[in-house]
Amino acid sequence: MEKKHKKPLCSLSGLVVHGKGNGKTVGMPTANLQIDPTTPLPPLGVYASVVQLSTGCHLGVTNIGYRPSVDQERRISIETFILDFDADLYGQTINVDLYDFLRPTIKFSSLQEVQRQVSRDCEQVRLLLGPKA
Repeated sequence: MEKKHKKPLCSLSGLVVHGKGNGKTVGMPTANLQIDPTTPLPPLGVYASVVQLSTGCHLGVTNIGYRPSVDQERRISIETFILDFDADLYGQTINVDLYDFLRPTIKFSSLQEVQRQVSRDCEQVRLLLGPKA
């Protein structure tokens, strides 16, 4: 995979935990990352990422921040949609390298709008980081 950056803007490591399952209902499940609370985070928003799993590396779209489209909680979450990947990661520790800031978090009126935007984000990730991890 060709990366525009020699090293990631930020690397996060944590345990994949259960979220609310909203993404799964529209065909875009996310890995919800629980990290050490003392870990410094980059600015909130959506990033092009590479997810390192025991089976190899995969491209991802990672949101760091609030989830205004699905809940009113003011708790920062870290969620990654992993491109071309469909397996259960609950309970596993994964590493997520953030390479490019794509956009700020946006409040959408429906999960279908979120799905359309994430599809556009996936296209942008492939352009920025290459077709395959």
